[in-house]
Amino acid sequence: MNTFLDSMTTALMWVGTGDGTLWSVVGRSLWVSGWACALAALPALAMGALIASHDFRLKPVVNVVLQTFLAIPSVVLGLLVYLLLSRSGPLGGLGWLFSVKAMVLAQALLVLPLMTALARQTIEQAGPDAQDQLRSMGAGAWMRATILCWDKREALLLVLIVGFSRAVSEVGAVMVVGGNIEGFTRVMTTAIALETSKGDLPMALGLGVVLLAVVLLLNALVGVLGAWAQRQRQGVQ
Repeated sequence: MNTFLDSMTTALMWVGTGDGTLWSVVGRSLWVSGWACALAALPALAMGALIASHDFRLKPVVNVVLQTFLAIPSVVLGLLVYLLLSRSGPLGGLGWLFSVKAMVLAQALLVLPLMTALARQTIEQAGPDAQDQLRSMGAGAWMRATILCWDKREALLLVLIVGFSRAVSEVGAVMVVGGNIEGFTRVMTTAIALETSKGDLPMALGLGVVLLAVVLLLNALVGVLGAWAQRQRQGVQ
């Protein structure tokens, strides 16, 4: 029988029967990405809202730097975190290297610029009229940012979901700082890479199916929430 069909059949059987090894990797991956997005959410939303609601001389430079960080390869970011957490690095005393904490930190730093840029874009969609109205009421930069964040809360929820989707599908940074240790730091993406190199296609395919299902669910949730937010805005108008 075809090797692909054999592997896919075994993979689906493992997914359906709840294979312990497979689902432990899935659970760890979701846990790491969830914590990474939770840690990045508040600073990302705050910075994005402040950049959007406050005019300052270096704003174009900040936007360029932010766009540059969006394009940074995940392996390069992983290398930087590795150097920070290595024994001779400034954070080496924490002892986080090759641990789940290091993976959470790397993913949080990876999604931070993405969520900041999306939050800034979302707040800017409020338009200059909303900004001018808040200024005329005496609202400072922080107050304007807070009010606009609350007004755009549905759209900002989509930012968090997009950030999680980016984190859970990342492989380079967590491979570098986590070491892909079985039963400890192995997540879906790193396990897929390892199992494929070993020739264990059923396990790689099983994890790939679950990862695709997670990303598909997140994208569907983004679509549903986006349509709901659009109906809410039309109802207000």
